[in-house]
Order: sequence, then C-alpha cells, then structure tokens
Amino acid sequence: MDEKYTFVFAVIESSGWLAPVAFILFHILRQFIFIPVVLVCIVGGILFGSVFGTIYSLVGLTLLSAGSYFILKMFPALNQKLLNLKQKWFGYGAKLTVGQIAVLRLVPFVHYQLLNVCLMERKPALGEYVKSSFLANLPLAFFYTVFGEFISEFTPGIIILIMMGLFILFYTLREKVRVIKWQEFFHQPS
Repeated sequence: MDEKYTFVFAVIESSGWLAPVAFILFHILRQFIFIPVVLVCIVGGILFGSVFGTIYSLVGLTLLSAGSYFILKMFPALNQKLLNLKQKWFGYGAKLTVGQIAVLRLVPFVHYQLLNVCLMERKPALGEYVKSSFLANLPLAFFYTVFGEFISEFTPGIIILIMMGLFILFYTLREKVRVIKWQEFFHQPS
C-alpha cells in the first residue's frame, strides 16, 4: 500500500502546475460524480499540504459557486426546486446569514447547492455573491484540509460534541429579527 502512495506523490511532484489545475477542475466536476466536498478537501490536504490544499480548495469551490450562480440563473426551474427544498429544510421566509451558511457548509450532509441558493437570496449581485461565497467556503476548505486526516479517527462522542458546537454556532450567527403581528402591535385593551 505504501508503494501506491509513494507513486501518487511522485506523479504529483513531477507534474508541476498540472496537478493543482487538475485538482481545482476536479473540485468543479466532483458534483457530477457525487463525491462529497469534504472528501475532496481532505485529499487536497493529503496531496498538497495544509496551506496549498486550502488555497486550491478555495479556488475550486469559489469557481464552483460562481458556475452555480450562472447555471441557476439560466435554469429557473432548477432554482425553484432548490428553493422548495430550502423551504422544507429551513422554513418559509428563512434567510440565512453568510455566517450561518459557512457553518452549515461544515456539516457534511447539508446539500452544497442548496446553500448556494440560500447565498444567492442573501447576495443577488454576482460580485457580492462571489465574495460571500469565498468567505463561506473559507472555513470549509481550511477545516477539512487541515483536520481532515484526524476526523476519521474521532470517537462518536467527539463527533457529537462537534455537531453540537456547530449547532450552537449556527444558532448564535442567525439574523435576530422579531416579527410582530398586526393584532399584537395595535392591541387595544378591553
């Protein structure tokens, strides 16, 4: 098994600039072959190290999000399906903040394109969307590239603690809005 890893590392080292370009393109194409983002970021950390793996993952994920922006604008039916899914998961009228989206991207089973739609609702202009997408992808790329190797060794208790921590972050980063009904606002004492 070690000979296979040695061979893979030797091929990557000898390929020069083609390996990072192939890795970035793989980030864009991975959604069509149903490979999770988390797995690709972990592989980036193993192959390129923490710093370059994070940079290449960020570039790939940001390009993927920009491509999703154009695809969702070109196919409004697909956008509407994702909006319906958003309403089922988060409720009607829920607008997630960029911080909440960043935290949800850390949860492996949350649909990546669904979060892109949530981000498009928050930041409809392309420039703002790409900037927010970069910021929302930063924790995902960093966390799974640097710590990805060790996540598989965590005990179930540690995983539950991490999920609870993510839930607390998600709750505290929400947009704090209070809706007052018409009757409550204009309540007349009897």
